[in-house]
Amino acid sequence: MAVAMKTVAEDEAGMRLDRWFKVHFPDLSFGHLQKLVRTGQVRVDGGRVKTSSRVEPGQSVRIPPLGAEPGTEPPAPTAGPKDRSREASAGAAAGEAGAAARPRAAATGARKESDDRAFLKSLILFEDRDVMVLNKPFGLAVQGGSGTYRHIDGLLDSMRDKDGQKPRLVHRIDKDTSGCLLIAKSRLAASVLAKSFRSREARKIYWAVVPGVPKPRQGRISTYLARDEDEEKMRVARHGEDEASHAITYYAVVDQAAQKMSWLSLKPVTGRTHQLRAHLAHIGHPILGDPKYFNIENWELPGGLQNRLHLLARRLVIPHPRGQGVIDVSAPLPPHMAQSFAVLGFDASQYDPILEAPEE
Repeated sequence: MAVAMKTVAEDEAGMRLDRWFKVHFPDLSFGHLQKLVRTGQVRVDGGRVKTSSRVEPGQSVRIPPLGAEPGTEPPAPTAGPKDRSREASAGAAAGEAGAAARPRAAATGARKESDDRAFLKSLILFEDRDVMVLNKPFGLAVQGGSGTYRHIDGLLDSMRDKDGQKPRLVHRIDKDTSGCLLIAKSRLAASVLAKSFRSREARKIYWAVVPGVPKPRQGRISTYLARDEDEEKMRVARHGEDEASHAITYYAVVDQAAQKMSWLSLKPVTGRTHQLRAHLAHIGHPILGDPKYFNIENWELPGGLQNRLHLLARRLVIPHPRGQGVIDVSAPLPPHMAQSFAVLGFDASQYDPILEAPEE
């Protein structure tokens, strides 16, 4: 592949560069893209950029030869004349067998698509002609990545409309985070909703269970976050550090089990990768079951609690893309958090996640 130039479309206004690449080059990993950006091979209107930079309609993105990523298998060697002759004979026989197997393969594909659609339908918390809000379960990724083949973005292929248009992700939540995930059914809805997230018109409330009781019981966490060297987690960074982004989270203690565990309500003002998880670890109260950020030494999991991430995207309130009021949706506790709430004596039915959420 030679160097190419690609123009940003109207409905891609304000999209992050890494997300833009994910849309146009879904097989390109974040790590490989980051290397291309750092070395200046990816440019926008001739200038150097960051993966977090946002693109605007009409801008020209330089696409370098993407090639194979380091560590991938090289292409298979080209077959010689004798090999091609043998392959031709084998291919003819395989073609006859394949023709007989094709109807079965097609039926299997149709059945899989039907199963995927039924599965997504079972997750819907809200739906109209423009949007869907899914109750994303624990352990299901929103997008694909290294070794991840089943994810929401892939499953959405089963829900294409009569024009072949696929529903689009508006935002993302972590694989092990449960709860509200907003999906747009058209490019127009996706563009309007994305602008609502950027302008912070969208209100997101999360619930978490953490060890100990934060002091003060209600507060504001403000840091800069940057991707760690291993590129799999975020770290608190200094202002001005390369690719460091400002992140703000408000928290409040809703209830506590003695001094051992707390139920927190969280409101992220910004939407950085792993923001809530990194922020709570930063103040000494990492989220229960977090495999990346739980950093309390010699801590034992209380009996009756599962070692799974206790983070729920509880409620989402956002203006409707057509200006028809607001979309206001709440997700139920996932099974492992419901079990923990019962063990710890927390009563979710007595709490309103918006009225009692922390404010600026």
